[in-house]
Amino acid sequence: MKDLVDVVIVGAGPYGLSLAAHLRAHGVRFRHFGLPMRAWNATMPNGMFLKSQGFASNLSDPEGTHTLGAFCRSTARGYGDYGVPVPLETFTAYGRWFRQHQAPELEETLVTGINRQNGRFELTVAAEERVHARSVVIATGLQHLEHVPDVLARLPEELCSHSSVHADLGAFRGLDVVIVGAGQSALESAALLHEGGASVRVVARATRVVWNGPPLVPHRPLVERVREPEAGLGSGWSTWFYSTQPRLYRRLPSSVRMQRARTALGPAGACWLRSRVEGQFPLLLGQTTVGAEPTGDRVRLRLRTRDGEERELIAEHIVAATGFRPSVARLPFLHERLRAELRLLGGAPWVGPDFESSVAGLFFAGPAVASSFGPVMRFVYGADYAARVMSRRLTAHSRRALPVAAGARS
Repeated sequence: MKDLVDVVIVGAGPYGLSLAAHLRAHGVRFRHFGLPMRAWNATMPNGMFLKSQGFASNLSDPEGTHTLGAFCRSTARGYGDYGVPVPLETFTAYGRWFRQHQAPELEETLVTGINRQNGRFELTVAAEERVHARSVVIATGLQHLEHVPDVLARLPEELCSHSSVHADLGAFRGLDVVIVGAGQSALESAALLHEGGASVRVVARATRVVWNGPPLVPHRPLVERVREPEAGLGSGWSTWFYSTQPRLYRRLPSSVRMQRARTALGPAGACWLRSRVEGQFPLLLGQTTVGAEPTGDRVRLRLRTRDGEERELIAEHIVAATGFRPSVARLPFLHERLRAELRLLGGAPWVGPDFESSVAGLFFAGPAVASSFGPVMRFVYGADYAARVMSRRLTAHSRRALPVAAGARS
């Protein structure tokens, strides 16, 4: 096939853009499809801050020059490695800047179908063009993976929605809103709604809100650093392991990996958010949503405490800040036959040490492989490891690499 390329990257978030930067530097012949930073631009609320520290929010390029700090310095924006929350607007602008310098080949269109024919992949782009590739990397982040509990999923969308569909929470000004969840997304969405003039209540099964502590001082005495090391995902030895040892994590028994991918670094609020939540609006903790039904233009929630007592709430809208669940079955662009060939880990794709799935040449990166490499894959911080590992593998298997384009390392 004269139009055969070595690699196609599907997705243009932190993982897709980072891999493109590495493949470009290695001269691999590839095409790259997606809308740059789409999820960050369209599904996260205005006014949001990243939970990660500045030093842990870098996309990855081979030389490590195009960091968030470098972008902020070049655009006269405030920045700090530690202790300075990163505004969503700054991070999305950084992603566009990184794309301009490190992934200029990105084609801003969507892949609508992926199939495999005669040992090669065929991709349908924008429902018209057919692209053929030896390898495909799926790096679509959290798109299509939203989880809404069954008890809420039956409600009409005008009464209940997932937190990821709201880029502008100002639409709820003056309305009575219930947030379900107790993690960063729930707490920050609630704070933004409250500050934007909505009446807010938070409902959660947890009996208390967990708050992350402030970042540790970088230049602590050695004894303190040994006792509680600081890493990309936070402090402590277990967090250090999740942050820095994804290859070792993959050697854990699969049952342990899946369990820790779900529960490690669980729901918690950032320390800087605490004052915007506590005492500002009701937190109805230790209560499980056991029923929900429309009542006119509102919704009635039935809650049950751990003691078995029940109560009802009436609201105009419910926002389910209930997270995401990786599932191959929910990726609409994968052909059914291809999907059926994939080995799974609890619904997510199984991948080997180089991110290749059980289908030769089909790779996955990002949150979809948290069950294989750990919770670091749910964060921007994991993009560097993923991009370097995959680029080495894909470069080695590239049959015809082009010379590095002039300015590829600029």
